[in-house]
Amino acid sequence: MNLYLITTTRTQNFNNDFVKPHYDFLDKLKHNKQLEAYGPFSDGSGGAYLIKSNSLDEATKIGNSDPLIKSGSSTFVVKEWILKD
Repeated sequence: MNLYLITTTRTQNFNNDFVKPHYDFLDKLKHNKQLEAYGPFSDGSGGAYLIKSNSLDEATKIGNSDPLIKSGSSTFVVKEWILKD
């Protein structure tokens, strides 16, 4: 499995009602051992999460499944992240 960093950015249509479903979504990824780390940006503009996935396409599908993305509250970018020691 590869690592993918998903960064999210709030849109002008951000809706706080989707924050809890977003965290529930991340909890599910963690339960499935796909989530490595996550958290918001200190400036309130969005956040990021690091996931394990088999491919960029699969990671993109995961990002598109996020309630914040599905609701239009945020946009996202996904990049494969190659960590160096």
